[in-house]
Amino acid sequence: MTIESRNPATGEVLERFDEAGPEAVDAALARALEAFVAWRATPFAARADRMRALARRLRETKAAHARTMALEMGKPLADGEAEIEKCAWGCDFYAEHAAGFLAAEPRVTDAARSFVRFDPLGPVLAIMPWNFPYWQVFRFLAPALMAGNAAILKHASNVPRAALAIEALVRDTGFPPGLFATVLIGGERAEALIGDPRIRAVTLTGSDRAGSRVAAAAGRAIKKTVLELGGSDPFVVLDDADVARAARVAADARLVNGGQSCIAAKRFVVVDAVADAFLDGFVAEMGSRRLGDPLDRATQIGPQARHDLRDALHRQVEESVRRGARVLLGGTVPPGPGAFYPPTVLAAVEPGTPAFDEETFGPVAAVIRVRDEAAAVAVANRSQFGLGASVWTGDPARGERVAAAIEAGLVFVNAQVKSDPRLPFGGVKRSGYGRELAELGIREFVNVKTVWMER
Repeated sequence: MTIESRNPATGEVLERFDEAGPEAVDAALARALEAFVAWRATPFAARADRMRALARRLRETKAAHARTMALEMGKPLADGEAEIEKCAWGCDFYAEHAAGFLAAEPRVTDAARSFVRFDPLGPVLAIMPWNFPYWQVFRFLAPALMAGNAAILKHASNVPRAALAIEALVRDTGFPPGLFATVLIGGERAEALIGDPRIRAVTLTGSDRAGSRVAAAAGRAIKKTVLELGGSDPFVVLDDADVARAARVAADARLVNGGQSCIAAKRFVVVDAVADAFLDGFVAEMGSRRLGDPLDRATQIGPQARHDLRDALHRQVEESVRRGARVLLGGTVPPGPGAFYPPTVLAAVEPGTPAFDEETFGPVAAVIRVRDEAAAVAVANRSQFGLGASVWTGDPARGERVAAAIEAGLVFVNAQVKSDPRLPFGGVKRSGYGRELAELGIREFVNVKTVWMER
């Protein structure tokens, strides 16, 4: 099998790679296990030195990696540069805090001494998506390596250049050879990789369908998993919100990464009293964003990452309209070779339509009018997903009350949902389980070991 790097703005094939054969994968696993044995005994301070060097190298080569993302999956240059800066931040964060997060915890018992240790597991398999091709990897890589683990990356097949670039970054900043490795294989081979006894745990960021398959394979092998899956995040605007500000941020929240983000706002749940004013501002903001070549600094929204994804998104729009939704903006496929899709706003969206029930992974916003706060919470929770949510109100106490009622792993009041190394990240329901980032993220892939000491 050949793995292609293809420019979604033009359809051009940039480069082709041979898929790694069984012998190459076996060798990568053997090297990872060997590197792990030495790395787990390396002091935190020495691990942190390597991680800080990796952060420096990321910043030094930021422009090159941003260009890789622009060409390979359509991310505008400025967004790619910001993504690399975030990766470097994540590396620095765990270099500073990993030792404290994993320090042994004394417990008072009737033993002479008892405590809890946090020891590394071994090689961890990371199955990562294309939408944030560096950040998704680094928010796993930094805590996993700082915890003393090794890592094998099976990246999305449409971003092989990014996958190999990340491997080179780790290798060239002095980490032990083989401690982190990319294997270029198709998704159909992931199950065998999960079952290999040298893989001790698995993390996946992807769709709920992919999560089900990975969880089943890991369950058969009795291996720990962390699943960060899809979302249909509600953006709730209450009747006392600053509507003009909410409308501006709503457009940013829907169009982040061209709408291709699990935590992008997707369902805009607006109380009737402010719905007209919100819609006026929101449609204007959505329509003002520039769609174009991701290599052009003026571009705000690039193409969708692949043509098949763009076409699937358009089918969701068409089916929603067939079932009663109204198009207020966009909703048509532009002419030309690229996988472009315009910012689109749908009104009169009801349950039973794809725009309400499914994750729309692109710049399509579903606006749902409700009568009051209670109805807004009910609609927000009427989803198979539970990743992020945003609540807009002029009353902080009200915002906190609504945040408590919403079924999601992250709720931001009067702000756009985002990931932050200092805060746990993850969801509930079909958005997955487990947490990334902060102290909870680094503790996902460790052996929580009880030690009891007698005299």
